[in-house]
Amino acid sequence: MSSFASSPVAAVLGPTNTGKTHLAVERMCAHSSGMIGFPLRLLAREVYDRVVAIKGPNEVALITGEEKIVPKASRWFLCTAESMPLDRDVAFVAIDEAQLGADPERGHVFTDRLLRARGREETLILGSEALRPMVKALLPKTDIVNRPRFSTLSFAGAKKLSRLPKRSAIVAFSAEEVYAVAETLRRLRGGAAVVMGALSPRTRNAQVAMFQAGEVDYLVATDAIGMGLNMDVAHVAFASLSKFDGRRQRRLTVAEMAQIAGRAGRHQRDGTFGSLGSEDGPGAFTPEEIEAIEDHHFPPLDHLYWRDGDPDMASLDALIGSLEARPENPVLRPAPQAIDLAVLKRLADEDWVRDRTRSPQAVKRLWAACGLPDFRKTGPEHHARFVGRIYQHLSEGNGHVPHTWFSEEIARLDRTGGDVDTIADRIASIRSWSYIAHRADWLENPAHWAERTRAIEEKLSDALHAALTQRFVDRRTSVLLREIGAGLSELPVAIAEDGAVTVDDEPIGKLDGFAFTPDAGARHGDARRLIAAADRRLAGERANRARALAASEDAAFALFAEPGKPPAILWNGREIATFEPTRELLRPKLRLERAARALEQNSRDIIFARLHRWLEERTEKLLDPLEKLTAATADPATPRTLRALLAPLGEAGGILERRAVETVLAGLSREDRAAARKLGLIIGALDVFAPALLKPEPLKWRTALLAVRTRAAMSAVPPAGAVLAPAGPAMPGFRRIGRQQVRIDMVERIARAAHDAREGKRPFVPDPSLATSVGLEAATLKRLMLSLGFRAMPQAEGTPASWRWHGRRRQEESVAINPNNPFAALAGLAR
Repeated sequence: MSSFASSPVAAVLGPTNTGKTHLAVERMCAHSSGMIGFPLRLLAREVYDRVVAIKGPNEVALITGEEKIVPKASRWFLCTAESMPLDRDVAFVAIDEAQLGADPERGHVFTDRLLRARGREETLILGSEALRPMVKALLPKTDIVNRPRFSTLSFAGAKKLSRLPKRSAIVAFSAEEVYAVAETLRRLRGGAAVVMGALSPRTRNAQVAMFQAGEVDYLVATDAIGMGLNMDVAHVAFASLSKFDGRRQRRLTVAEMAQIAGRAGRHQRDGTFGSLGSEDGPGAFTPEEIEAIEDHHFPPLDHLYWRDGDPDMASLDALIGSLEARPENPVLRPAPQAIDLAVLKRLADEDWVRDRTRSPQAVKRLWAACGLPDFRKTGPEHHARFVGRIYQHLSEGNGHVPHTWFSEEIARLDRTGGDVDTIADRIASIRSWSYIAHRADWLENPAHWAERTRAIEEKLSDALHAALTQRFVDRRTSVLLREIGAGLSELPVAIAEDGAVTVDDEPIGKLDGFAFTPDAGARHGDARRLIAAADRRLAGERANRARALAASEDAAFALFAEPGKPPAILWNGREIATFEPTRELLRPKLRLERAARALEQNSRDIIFARLHRWLEERTEKLLDPLEKLTAATADPATPRTLRALLAPLGEAGGILERRAVETVLAGLSREDRAAARKLGLIIGALDVFAPALLKPEPLKWRTALLAVRTRAAMSAVPPAGAVLAPAGPAMPGFRRIGRQQVRIDMVERIARAAHDAREGKRPFVPDPSLATSVGLEAATLKRLMLSLGFRAMPQAEGTPASWRWHGRRRQEESVAINPNNPFAALAGLAR
């Protein structure tokens, strides 16, 4: 039991720099065992290193989503809140930054730990004073202890970037803004260290070590530093006071400002905080905010977010019901749908998932797979497909992710070339595979793969540290920027409706979509200085355009399918993304155009999410037959004989020459053929196809996806409603016959009419009306009849041509077919 509390559960509340975390570490180490849950992987790693120095490495464990160090004799556990093993019986438990229970995204995790995580002898809840009403409402018997701040935190006003004192941390709220500030500091002051939550612990520690050692005097960071990361910072400067929180751009709350500003000063050394720019601009603190931060007085929390931390696993629907249940306590609010639940609900709509989750054990395994974090920030739709593939492996065979696939994927990431963003993206990807490797029963040899992914992450982290240092640390300070200092921010930047950008009334270029093109005719003597001045305003405009794209109606998007060029997606007539092939024809990968790729992560996320949603809806609406073919091919209930037809047909995009699958067709039963018809297929005389794919829009999308698959340019597609075309470049969905090309469903209608008109092998005269109405030339009709297996009878002058059924001869076909040009096959037969 705590020496300062009369009950086994105590809440230690107060502002930053009050020693709350230090107290928790001391209390834990005084017990025979213990566990602390932290808000950040970086913080868990930092405290782990401290406890290892006290207790030794053999009894201290580190557990995060993608890193597990758990010796057999482990007694003290340092974890992220999400990864706390609540089934462990330990004497002491602490939850750090418990006020995060009010966070819409992760709040339900911290609320669950506050309510359920308990030490056998002592439990500490650490957090802001604003948490007091929630502790009283939810845990009325809890002792509340207030901790005063060790040092004074005072407002130092607004300062220009060039006049910031040494040992300053500049806080920005997007990767793009962090990079812009760090780049300016490189030119002004020789360099800056960079710290962001997305960095691996190894990279972050290397960057902080530079700052702590005095190699650089400035640190540029995101608000990740507000969560207890200890650094020797004297002053905290806010680059802005608003951020995008995943849903909207908003001003920081006073509590958030204080959490970040509180990093200034350490132990009993006083600290200061302020803003960049002017004292009366939109990024300035109000007097009320300054007073609240200096006096540590913040609005008390009136609610926390909650989700059942021990949901019902009896069935898939029971699990979803538990996760969507509303709390009974009035101070608790149901948590907004997190990505794990969004992924679960999307997978629950899949029949194959339903079939594989008929037991509580299978439901539990699916929910564990849904817990795989979206480190790459691809959004629920794309992430659900990745999780679905993982669960497919976990629910079949030996229940392991195939090591061959796993090895290939991580080998693809084992490269250190590229710029900062490229390496950071690889680190985000390797974290997904590291998470998988640290699940005890997801791989056949998890220890081997955990070590392998750790080694790759360390290699990438070292490369990222080197890239950050090379980019943002330069001892040769720019003379130009030294002279003009932060005066760039004072110059007026304007962006016209047509995208024209001017600085101080001097035209410097144009913003087209997200791409900025400098004006080659700018007359100003220092165009580079003007462009640098516009950078900050352009960043905000680009972010606004990203949100406009995310809010756009479907009509704003279109498929670019110009013959001879790669397919792409247009937004308001401008190219926004291209496609890259994947193993699934209907699921190409999207690659944003160059300027959009340079946006900060939040902007890229919402663009990707909107484009993926539009692409999925178009695919579902226009290519439904292909979706059904693909699903039936993967369905174990589909007969193997039918799958032998569906597999190549799906790969070919739903249209395939009959001769390519003639042997397969011979083995189909009557039931197989009926099943094929139910899937919307026609097994014709010359082709096997889904007629719905011959409509103009589906045909265009099918052609585009096949071009993506082969990394080829877009082929020409026939005009809407066309059934006939002249000979020339092969048209998708058409057969070349002599000097004409005929749509394959029309070929089938003519073939059916001919067969309906004949009586056995007796000579007959086919009705020419159908061919005439289509516009077939006599020579074309003759070649078609020959290719269908009919032979012309001797014809008296002035009498109509008569035909007799002979049947198609495979030997003739094999001689006539050119395997490299299937569209020319029919014409070759008729010659």
